[in-house]
Amino acid sequence: MSRYTGPSWKQARRLGFSLTGTGKELARRNYIPGQHGPNNRSKLSEYGLQLAEKQKLRFTYGVGEKQFRNLFVQATKVKGGTLGFNLMLLLERRLDNVVYRLGLATTRHQARQFVNHGPHPC
Repeated sequence: MSRYTGPSWKQARRLGFSLTGTGKELARRNYIPGQHGPNNRSKLSEYGLQLAEKQKLRFTYGVGEKQFRNLFVQATKVKGGTLGFNLMLLLERRLDNVVYRLGLATTRHQARQFVNHGPHPC
């Protein structure tokens, strides 16, 4: 499969977390998308909370499910530190994230495109 290319605001509202870092998507409508979004929702289970946290990481860094799973397996094999810390280290070391952190791209999506295609020659 490929990475998610749908509306990022919808995903951010579903997770209750700003994926772009600006917070605009939650400022306009602070409820989940869909017909029943503004109505009250039942409390999530423990599994639902864990799944939401995993999806936040996946969508923030723009990695697919299989790639995320492979990073998780690598993080379990790294000595020292906790599993979550090792996973975050591996995610932060990705080239597109480094380009974003250096400020060469304004968003992680733009940084990923720079890595794949190269910057615009102008």
